[in-house]
Amino acid sequence: MKPIILTGDRPTGQLHIGHYVGSLKNRVLLQNQDKYDMFVFLADQQALTDYAKDPLKVRESIGQVALDYLAIGLDPKKVTIFIQSQIPELAELTMYYMNLVSLARLERNPTVKTEIAQKGFGESIPTGFLVYPIAQAADITAFKANFVPVGTDQKPMIEQTREIVRSFNHTYQTDILVEPEGIYPENEAAGRLSGLDGNAKMSKSLNNGIFLADDMDTVQKKVMSMYTDPNHIRVEDPGQIEGNMVFHYLDVFGRKEDADTIEEMKEHYQRGGLGDVKTKRYLLEILERELAPIRKRRLDYAKDMGEVYNMLEKGSQVARQKAAQTLSEVKAAMGINYF
Repeated sequence: MKPIILTGDRPTGQLHIGHYVGSLKNRVLLQNQDKYDMFVFLADQQALTDYAKDPLKVRESIGQVALDYLAIGLDPKKVTIFIQSQIPELAELTMYYMNLVSLARLERNPTVKTEIAQKGFGESIPTGFLVYPIAQAADITAFKANFVPVGTDQKPMIEQTREIVRSFNHTYQTDILVEPEGIYPENEAAGRLSGLDGNAKMSKSLNNGIFLADDMDTVQKKVMSMYTDPNHIRVEDPGQIEGNMVFHYLDVFGRKEDADTIEEMKEHYQRGGLGDVKTKRYLLEILERELAPIRKRRLDYAKDMGEVYNMLEKGSQVARQKAAQTLSEVKAAMGINYF
């Protein structure tokens, strides 16, 4: 039996290049190794934890995220792509796991704390949002995932799942749940891609990202507006590369064959004589090399959205069978399989 991988995204809009280098690109590499059974899902129930009053946004985003998946190279013949809300067994597992996690433990989760601050909930934190790490644990364990490819910011979520697995198996004297391991980007900078504006993280809600669906003109405008060194006013002025988003992105998206050129540009920029426009144009070349094929595939798939949704329906049917089996085992371990 092959090890199992589970990963996914919240459908709250089109995916951006932070998602791409943080996890999407790695998923395709894992898929093509043919070593794993892989499940990839659109976490619409998680999206509703902070978009409950705007469900249309989530609904419309399902198709957009599915297009992004297909465009970056995920193959429905090799992986199971499904929609979270179509698997009711996940919600039932979440309910059972909630009894094993304290409120204080949820409030200590650093990823949740950061996201609560970013979203500006204040004292009005939706309960569903606070407990979504438990729902994530249900997603992961329902498929008995051995590995979960995520960005480095999701490490606390993986650890919380591992705690829930240990608690459940200990409480009910079983070993049916599997402790997952995270798979993180090899390029550390890619795991926390900053926004175009220098914000700590690229985010759909902050509108500081480049989307996989953006056309070339849009990408160019965004690159030319990127945050650099505010003190680098004249070309001849020495500039700083620390905190300079252009060089941060060059480190993330540059390939091995680009390394020498990037290092030369860093040295030139720091001693003066290299302008921001030139560095941005070079970054644009590197980004277009990566994004142009993705953009083309996305446009091709978008011509037949009916087939895209057929793919999601079939994947959801397969995923539900897997989750139902795990739920049956969980209820047996808890002694609530009455009939």
